[in-house]
Amino acid sequence: MKGLITAGGRGTRMRPVTFSTNKHFIPIANKPLLYYGLEEMISAGIKEIGINYNPGQLEELKDVLGSGKKWGVKFSYILQEEPKGLANIVEVSRDFIGKDKFVMHLGDNIFWGGIGSLIAQFKKSEAKAMVTVIHHLENSRMGVPYLDGQGNLQKIVEKPENPPHDLAVPGLYFFDETALKCFDGKDRIQPSARGEYEIGSIYNWLVNHDYQVEIGEFNGTWKDPGKFNDWLDTNQFILDEKNDLVVDSEIDEDTLIEGRVGVGKNCQISNSKLRGPLIIGDKVTIKNSFIGPYSSIAEGSVIINAKIENSVLMPGVNVDSPGKPLDSCLLGQETSVVGNHQPTETLELFLGNQCKVKL
Repeated sequence: MKGLITAGGRGTRMRPVTFSTNKHFIPIANKPLLYYGLEEMISAGIKEIGINYNPGQLEELKDVLGSGKKWGVKFSYILQEEPKGLANIVEVSRDFIGKDKFVMHLGDNIFWGGIGSLIAQFKKSEAKAMVTVIHHLENSRMGVPYLDGQGNLQKIVEKPENPPHDLAVPGLYFFDETALKCFDGKDRIQPSARGEYEIGSIYNWLVNHDYQVEIGEFNGTWKDPGKFNDWLDTNQFILDEKNDLVVDSEIDEDTLIEGRVGVGKNCQISNSKLRGPLIIGDKVTIKNSFIGPYSSIAEGSVIINAKIENSVLMPGVNVDSPGKPLDSCLLGQETSVVGNHQPTETLELFLGNQCKVKL
């Protein structure tokens, strides 16, 4: 069985951070978002993984992920020339898929609790596809599976006005090579009203051609951190769930640690208070500061005379005497937030496109 993970898209809802980096590499609890899906598939025994990308993204993907060797797997990079929808990603992955079963995982979704049981279920199944379902109170914003009286799939409808139940389809899809038939012939699937090839259209084509499609329920916690507030919410959730936080650096005697705190290697932390749940990466310097709950501080950051809570700091951030607490922030790589201690009422700002500043 092979894996297919999406790493394309423009990340418009996470601008300005995504002007300079792929959304899938923004960290959550100090781990790039894409890693959550990759590691789930790898832990389930999948050895060949195709990674979808759009034009202009390949170099960064290869720089960060490499060949897959460090995970003991093989990565294949698959170009999607235009953003034509999720089903089109399956179509352009024909050569990679070959004659194997495969699981497609949206790279910006997190399935906390593991997908191994679903992968095992589909490996054993004789069905041509399996649709993952979850219970979701706002499923009218998602794809919704319509079932018959015996619980068999009849169709998937995107964003229905009046769903018949609370089931929804998250970003985890299972198929075998039969799915590729929907892209050929006179009855091939067609773009939706928004001009994209929807993933639900593959399932509907299989059902309409009398192929067996199984239902697999995911019983863990599903997260889709596509927007700023969702990102902070997901960061909070992961930090709450992590039970492997350890302190790997010496902390001076004037620093107080409260709650579950993880500290990376080669950090310099002095005269500060660290209150968990909190994770701090390698080679971080913190002086005379309070780093509060639900913060993730990535490697190489420097924090001096500051108070930070409920925030995500990407690598190399510099925060020096900002004058006010930082709360609910997402600071991009090598961002600098420095207080102005001169006798002036002005602000000195150097901001990129679509930045958001609240004073």
